[in-house]
Amino acid sequence: MKKLVRGLQEFKQKYVAQHQELLKELSHGQKPRVLFITCSDSRVDPNLITQTDVGELFVIRNAGNIVPPYGAANGGEGGTIEYAIAALEIEQVVICGHSHCGAMTGLMKLNKLQADMPLVYDWLQHAETTRRVVSENYPESQGEERVEILVAENVLVQIDNLKTYPIVRSRMLQGKLQIYGWIYHIETGEVLAYDEKTHTYIPPQSQLIEKPPSLPSRLEQYLISTHAPPVACELPVPRLQSASSIPSTSPVNGSTATDRIRSQLNALLKASPDSWTDVDDSMRSMSKLLEDAQHEGMSANEANNYHHQFSEQIPKWLRQLE
Repeated sequence: MKKLVRGLQEFKQKYVAQHQELLKELSHGQKPRVLFITCSDSRVDPNLITQTDVGELFVIRNAGNIVPPYGAANGGEGGTIEYAIAALEIEQVVICGHSHCGAMTGLMKLNKLQADMPLVYDWLQHAETTRRVVSENYPESQGEERVEILVAENVLVQIDNLKTYPIVRSRMLQGKLQIYGWIYHIETGEVLAYDEKTHTYIPPQSQLIEKPPSLPSRLEQYLISTHAPPVACELPVPRLQSASSIPSTSPVNGSTATDRIRSQLNALLKASPDSWTDVDDSMRSMSKLLEDAQHEGMSANEANNYHHQFSEQIPKWLRQLE
């Protein structure tokens, strides 16, 4: 408590003294730009992570960054969401999970929680979909690997829950609300954002790049869907739901057709396109090579890995051409 009191004194002497105009402006009302929904974990600080100032974020925090579906709970989350969007007219929402999440660890041992922490058990029922998705689609995962997969899947589940709110659905249909899914890695300070086009977690700055008119407006048409669960580039690669059963072709001069395709894919990944046309051509080549690879017997796991590498490479190509 002594540290907190000393902090109060330092806050007044330093921050308040240096931000008189900001605090005076905020005294007349708030106009936050983003609704930030994250975990109550003490290691996660939304303003520190995003380097935002007082008044810029409207924050909801709870165990597991959970958004109960509309009408499913009497807590403050629903009312706060409604107020943020209706009254404060916020147009951007971030749901941010984090590595080593205790709530996700608790999902793996719900029976014990029911006996020891019944209120926590009741709360985590709002993440039952997360638990089931992971237990049925990643049965071989365990320990820390399973926790990280739970974190990644839970962000997506909570986004789905958020979309059950009438005001959220209405504003989205009007094009007035955007929802983002993030994962914060405590040990590195890195943040990854879920990309609906590639079904992966990628650096969030990659999503801000605007493609020029000369480049196809839907690059995702070249990204072959593997029907795999989302993959976080710093998280363990999740087990795929299926794998190709087509056998590889017979070796020719010590090299299979799949080997030759791998070489071409690796060469494309190392390429540095000089124009938007080159990027377009590279994406077409990648698309065709991945299709051929899957026909030749490349496993869904390996194909998804290449798919993910290209989803990271595209923004780098675009930045080079800016």
